[in-house]
Amino acid sequence: MEAIANTTYTAERGSRKKYPSLVKAWLGIGLFMIFMQVVIGGITRLTGSGLSITKWEIVTGTLPPLNAQQWEEAFDLYKATPQYAKINQGMTMGEFKFIYFWEYIHRLWARLMGFVFIIPLAYFWARGMVDKPLLKRLGVVFLLAALVASFGWIMVASGLIERPWVNAYKLTMHLSLALILFSYLLWTTFKTFQPERPVLHSRLLKNAALAITGLVALQIVLGGIMAGTKAGLFYPTWPDMSGEAIPGVLLAGSNWSVENFVNYDSSLFLPALVQFLHRGMAYMLTIIILWFFFKAIKSNPAPSLRAGLYVLVSVLIIQMALGILTVVNSIGTIPVGYGVFHQAVALLLLTAMLFVDFQLGKARN
Repeated sequence: MEAIANTTYTAERGSRKKYPSLVKAWLGIGLFMIFMQVVIGGITRLTGSGLSITKWEIVTGTLPPLNAQQWEEAFDLYKATPQYAKINQGMTMGEFKFIYFWEYIHRLWARLMGFVFIIPLAYFWARGMVDKPLLKRLGVVFLLAALVASFGWIMVASGLIERPWVNAYKLTMHLSLALILFSYLLWTTFKTFQPERPVLHSRLLKNAALAITGLVALQIVLGGIMAGTKAGLFYPTWPDMSGEAIPGVLLAGSNWSVENFVNYDSSLFLPALVQFLHRGMAYMLTIIILWFFFKAIKSNPAPSLRAGLYVLVSVLIIQMALGILTVVNSIGTIPVGYGVFHQAVALLLLTAMLFVDFQLGKARN
């Protein structure tokens, strides 16, 4: 195994374009907007607002209902959904406007992101402020954004026919695509801000960082399934799961059936399984990241990598605390505040890990 003490650095150099500050600021704004879209999506999900708008109108849907008649029409469309019939029957107009607001903001923010990306890009391209490599990467960003938006409607549509909630797997896919979009733009932004960086020559640290990044991504995916199945409501205790180290429903072989994975609403099996895995992954990530931190610090890292390592551990500790607070307060309903912050900090954890990856020189350029 490679000795950490013997790691060395070289400067990563090449004929990379140094981009104007305006382009860098624009990319930073784009990242912030995607981050906020994920946060708003979390609020939309936790407030049960995602099915309040029953149509996908890209242009005409930009404006909300503007008078009493339009509000009544929108409310009538919602009353025809399974969610209203099975969960929210008797809801007042005021309550409907509240859930409509969050879904409307979620969609409006997505439209706003489109304008923030397209209009400045056209200007930058016309002025020669972006080169061909960056233009290609931004083209991928646009394609990913379109995919995220399209799958968002597929997710919403899954809750408008028979089920009162969106499908947990489709919700997780929507979240996963949003994370891929964010991560790709984040990496592009890193390359724009720091076209030349020191590369640490340690195969051990690079492979470990890649593995940790994959585990963080998997943990966020498990969190998405937890959210979709509302798994936190069934075992709101810590460190045990309602008095058990391993839920008994997982120990019965008959419960491990395709039926329980597909029709997860009719059994405790999938909520128990995904929460058990989510907790276990959290413990494993904590141990591995702390090990990685101490190994990397001993390598005498460059200042940027050192800063990234300290941020990574700090965010990890905050995320663990938020996870525990979220689950123990999920009695009857999942707390919106804790749940949203837990999801937001998960994205910050992924950001910190990708920054560490970048400082290690993992990507081919």
